[in-house]
Amino acid sequence: MFVPSISFGMPVISSIRKCSDQIFDVHMMVQEPGRYVEDMRKAGADLICVHQEACIHLDRTIGQIRETGAKAGVALNPATPISVLDCVLDQVDMVLVMSVNPGFGGQKFIPYTIEKIRSLKRVLDERGLKTHIQVDGGVTLENAGALLGAGADILVAGSAVFKGDAAANTRAFLEIFKDYETKCEAERL
Repeated sequence: MFVPSISFGMPVISSIRKCSDQIFDVHMMVQEPGRYVEDMRKAGADLICVHQEACIHLDRTIGQIRETGAKAGVALNPATPISVLDCVLDQVDMVLVMSVNPGFGGQKFIPYTIEKIRSLKRVLDERGLKTHIQVDGGVTLENAGALLGAGADILVAGSAVFKGDAAANTRAFLEIFKDYETKCEAERL
C-alpha cells in the first residue's frame, strides 16, 4: 500500500538466507511496517529499514526492530526533511536517503538530495553519531563519487549495475569506492 510494486517478499528472503551469510538489509516499502518486523527478522533480515512516511509511530517501530535483535534503519522520501528524525536519530543504525520517489526502478536521480545527504552528515557529525547513510535511487557511475563525497557510505544501484555488463559495472563501482577511500586516507595524512 505504500508503493505499487514489491520486489522480494519474506519467502524469497527466507529461501536465500539458507544460502548466504551476507548481511540482509531489508528496505520495507509498506504501510505500517511494524506489523511485519518480527516475521521479516525470522525470514533472515539483519537490518530492517522502514519509511518514516509509512509509520504512524516511528519510535515504536524502531523499538520493535531493535527488540528482534535486528539493526534499525529509517528511509526518507526525497522531499521529506531530515528534521523529522531529530528525536530518533540516536536510535537508528542507518538513514536511507531516497534520491527518487520510491516504487519503481530506473528513475532519474533527484539532484537536491545531494544537499540533503550533506546536511544529514553534518547533523550526525555534530551529534557524534556513527550512523550509516545509504542512498537509493538513480545511483550511477557518474554520480557515485559525488554521493560518497557528500557523506553517503552505502550506495544502492540497480539499473546502473544490471543494464549491460553487470560484472563490469560492479567492478567500476568498486573502483569508485576504492578511489574515494584512497582520497580520504590521503586527506587524513
